[in-house]
Amino acid sequence: MVDTTTEITLGRVSATRATSQTVRYRERLSVPWWWWPPGLGLAALIALEVTWGVPALPVWLPYAVLLPVAAIALVWLGRIEVRVVSTDAGPELWVGEAHLPASVVSRCAEVPRSAKSAALGRQLDPAAYVVHRAWVGPMVLLVLDDPDDPTPYWLVSSRRPEKLLAALRN
Repeated sequence: MVDTTTEITLGRVSATRATSQTVRYRERLSVPWWWWPPGLGLAALIALEVTWGVPALPVWLPYAVLLPVAAIALVWLGRIEVRVVSTDAGPELWVGEAHLPASVVSRCAEVPRSAKSAALGRQLDPAAYVVHRAWVGPMVLLVLDDPDDPTPYWLVSSRRPEKLLAALRN
């Protein structure tokens, strides 16, 4: 169990609010492992071209610059984390820095890989909150019932949508 404390300071008054959270589901939308060899290979090929094109540079310099840049780019592409946490108010879905209380979700469903292009194509509402990663097949659709929120639904990539939905429902 993780115990977090948030302190809010308003002028000279300080209000501390403690919340207890338990992680029910966690998944990082990282790139597949097989992207790493081509990504690093492409960086090495570009470094080789730079070495041949600029003979005044030390041979190691393009490799020392471009290989870490490729690795950082691959890590950056997989930085989004999807998690469901239990709070005192009920379960919440966190996608990156955005969060959604399960109490405002009226319906939820799995969007299989075969229906993903339709969900992201003509059927997509421009006001929807979408976190899509092309290398993750299925998605989760969460229809909201919150009159204060103009977002009609969330559409989020998930490798294990059934586990994500089960964690939200319990």
